[in-house]
Amino acid sequence: MTKLADKIQPLNDRLVVKRLEAEDKTKSGIIIPDNAKEKPQQAEVLAVGPGKWNEDGDERVPMSVKVGDKVLFKKWGADEVKVDGEELLVLAESDVIAILK
Repeated sequence: MTKLADKIQPLNDRLVVKRLEAEDKTKSGIIIPDNAKEKPQQAEVLAVGPGKWNEDGDERVPMSVKVGDKVLFKKWGADEVKVDGEELLVLAESDVIAILK
């Protein structure tokens, strides 16, 4: 099986991420049916672009996130794509609001 990095490379300041699974239960133990679940806004970074160009256009601005980071992202910031039947998201680094520690 080929790695994802061999199949998709984000450009500029874009990231490819995979959503982390949502909880099936609330903290009090109530089971949430699939049709009532919200899509989680947490994801694992699978691929990172090289960074966008600076204002002068002579060097790239380094990315703050790296492959393997777990991130929170804006609710409406991502584009959904399918690669080899796997549902992934492509989003700009500016759509990431936090890195989970």
